[in-house]
Amino acid sequence: MKIREKVKPKVLRLGDTVGIVAPASPLYNKSDLVRGAETLEQMGYKPLFGKTVYKRREYLAGTDQERAADINAMFANKKVDAIFVTQGGYGSARILKYLDFSVIRKNPKIFMGFSDISILHLAIQKKTRLVTFHGPGMAGFNDTELTDYRKEYLLKALTTVVPIGEIRPTSPRQYIHSIYPGQVEAEIVGGNLSLICSTLGTPWEIDTKGKILFFEEIDTEPWMIDHLLTHLNNAGKLDELAGVVVGECINCIPYSHHPGFPVTFSLEDILTEFLEPLKKPAIYGLPMGHSKDMATFPLGCRAFLDADEKKLFITENGVIEQNQTIVASLILKRRGRYVRITIFPFF
Repeated sequence: MKIREKVKPKVLRLGDTVGIVAPASPLYNKSDLVRGAETLEQMGYKPLFGKTVYKRREYLAGTDQERAADINAMFANKKVDAIFVTQGGYGSARILKYLDFSVIRKNPKIFMGFSDISILHLAIQKKTRLVTFHGPGMAGFNDTELTDYRKEYLLKALTTVVPIGEIRPTSPRQYIHSIYPGQVEAEIVGGNLSLICSTLGTPWEIDTKGKILFFEEIDTEPWMIDHLLTHLNNAGKLDELAGVVVGECINCIPYSHHPGFPVTFSLEDILTEFLEPLKKPAIYGLPMGHSKDMATFPLGCRAFLDADEKKLFITENGVIEQNQTIVASLILKRRGRYVRITIFPFF
């Protein structure tokens, strides 16, 4: 049965319990998790460790069944208010067939992570319509990595029922590239480009029809991004979308090794070649990915993309109060300035 109604988790409040799970790779240093938990406590939340957070099975944090069982248990646990991952790495796709999507839908909670966790976002949204959050893992919850920018958007996204609004550059000097002009408002979906492509041909395949597609990458040569975008294009996913937001792609440059053919295209060349012919609004460079300053934002919520002005606004709340429905924002441009009008539901 196809589920159409969107589901949202409740807002995160001080004193809430945050379940911590390891769906993919183990942390290299166990102290990173301890440090992250201490930071959570200092912020006013209670961490609860899953059973696999300290496990190591080569490059995986336990068996596939164990890692999936941890997630299922955290969603089923009535004392847990939100679920954060330790980190990405590799292995999230291996646990999909063991997840209990019925339990997840019946117990909507904040679920946050990025990178390899992208495939969990896509699968959960596909099977449950639960809004999830593209944001940092526990390995990044420390004084060094939890920058003021990261903390600002983390709290905006998870602790307030008002839409987070503009995802702005980290500084006036950060250049955002407009690949194709135009404006569009639609749901934003996506994640890491490699993981998006890995859903194709599976029961968890990404739906881009009428959506704003977001993607980012790290340590991937331009020719490999060409390969990934070619796969998406051949699957018809680029033809269906309404707009594109490419986050920062860290270290996506030609490497020093020689793959057997000339390496001449830059990342910008590849993005332009694939996205410009779509004639849909598209921008590149916002801090949404493996960057030092990363904006947390809800996946599956509406966003307004203005590629003319190189701006992206999240116009729908990702979390709700108990028994609340949707809060939305209208982004209006008047006399050269943006004005946000927030609409609250009547009870």
